[in-house]
Amino acid sequence: MRILVTGGAGFIGSQVADDLLASGHEVMVLDDLSTGRRENLPESARFAEVDLRDGLAVRRTLEEFRPHLVSHQAAQTSVAVSTRDPLRDAAINVIGSLNLLEACVAVGSERVIFASTGGAIYGEVPDGQIAGIDTPPAPVSPYACSKFAVENYLHAYRSEHGLQFTILRYANVYGPRQDPHGEAGVVAIFIQRLLAKQPIRINARKRQGDEGCVRDYVFVEDVVRANRLAAEGGVEMPILNVCSSVATTTLELAGTLESVLGCRAEISYAARREGDVERSVLAQNPDSPLGQPTPLRKGLTQTVRWFESR
Repeated sequence: MRILVTGGAGFIGSQVADDLLASGHEVMVLDDLSTGRRENLPESARFAEVDLRDGLAVRRTLEEFRPHLVSHQAAQTSVAVSTRDPLRDAAINVIGSLNLLEACVAVGSERVIFASTGGAIYGEVPDGQIAGIDTPPAPVSPYACSKFAVENYLHAYRSEHGLQFTILRYANVYGPRQDPHGEAGVVAIFIQRLLAKQPIRINARKRQGDEGCVRDYVFVEDVVRANRLAAEGGVEMPILNVCSSVATTTLELAGTLESVLGCRAEISYAARREGDVERSVLAQNPDSPLGQPTPLRKGLTQTVRWFESR
């Protein structure tokens, strides 16, 4: 198939593109390189440096490549940024996605795989519970709202235009190529700081000094596998949680990384971050094709080794 991967220079998108190429597909990457890295671009993929907010450029790119399938990984991904600047978040995540869907319809693309968020879309998941796809979305951040809006647009475009889709709701993804700078994932930040023998900070779940928010950490290789299965028809359900279903506090994450690295960290405690939900843990779909998720320690060990090699 001809597959367009948006955000294909980023942490997740570049590894999705690599995997699709290795599976024999023809791939084009669309990325504006605002957060993605040129060094992540697969050598054998075509590349278009395009901002999704530029509807004409998006349309021209799809007219040139005419993809059968679009893997939509590009996004403004930070909850904190979305809280500070919800208009920018919506411009990228909603308007940018609509530009892409309009172009898909115009060139006759058959299907879209959409990287959504399970980590934010369900809102607060009470202690002792895990959120399945039958859990009603309850977005509480602009980022979660923008992702849920695009999910709803996908239903509308299927009804109106016959554009098929698979929605992958990611838990908190970590792994090689994750950027430790700026508004980055906590795993990458902690690893970089521990390797540099710098202190790490636990943002509060409720009160400063607690163990931090509870998250469901999923290894990037599991996410890549989910995308390949979805691309090749191995995912029959329209919405799929991509997760580990294991609840981990920020302090527990820090302790596991200390164990993997064989070090002790200087830990400070900070207030709750704006927009953060306290607890997010997901349930795999019944009859999920994804199999057993990568255990956290194994995934963290591989991630640490990648950072050490850098």
